Amino acid sequence: MEMRQALRELGVRDDTLSREEKGRLDRDGFLPLPGILSREHAGRLGTRLDELIAQGESVQHQEGVESLDDVIHQDPMFEVCITHPRVLAAMAHVLGSDFKLHSVNSRIARPGYGLQDLHVDWDRAVEPGDYFICNSIWALVDFTERSGATRVVPGSHRSGRVPSVVMANLLDTHPDQIQLLAPAGTVVVFNSHLWHGGTHNSSRVRRWALHSAFVRRDQEQQNDQRKLIRPETHARLDAAARCILDV
Repeated sequence: MEMRQALRELGVRDDTLSREEKGRLDRDGFLPLPGILSREHAGRLGTRLDELIAQGESVQHQEGVESLDDVIHQDPMFEVCITHPRVLAAMAHVLGSDFKLHSVNSRIARPGYGLQDLHVDWDRAVEPGDYFICNSIWALVDFTERSGATRVVPGSHRSGRVPSVVMANLLDTHPDQIQLLAPAGTVVVFNSHLWHGGTHNSSRVRRWALHSAFVRRDQEQQNDQRKLIRPETHARLDAAARCILDV
């Protein structure tokens, strides 16, 4: 199946995103999509991630941060991260229609942790419009100033530069940065060439998030699905979803 057909079968149309939404994604490099999940649905995903982390499979530990890798194979409930038409429409707008899944993982920042360097998700600067990768943050709890919501520098994806050539200390606050504040259930799609990074979680709760990233089809995946695909995952996915995974 070709990707264009897969997108149609998954409900992606020319008007799935409005002209204003596409314009914001072009201009600012990010687009909040409120209400993709209900608050209850977001909570169920977070609870399931808790269970999986307790089992210890595919868990990566950093100081104050836990990550669960390749969650698409852990439970069918995470398939929404690769099939939601609004999210896929945003990916297609940034990358063109010929793209595939790069990775689906979670990142949980505990109170007192979560600050990241300002960075991009590519190994070099790119020319404006020549984008290779696009990501999405699925807020499973409220993203607030105190909980350490992701910071971004609007429009920086069009600069043709990476933060390390501009900033002496990548942990510093950039004068133009804003935080992606959003209620639980919101998905924020952002061009991965946009300068971004997690901030310090000064709240009393963990900051739960899922990330589903997509890459141009001629590039390698972070999680090579042809090697990692489980028979039960392949069996339950329809042809359009398998096309997204490139399997």
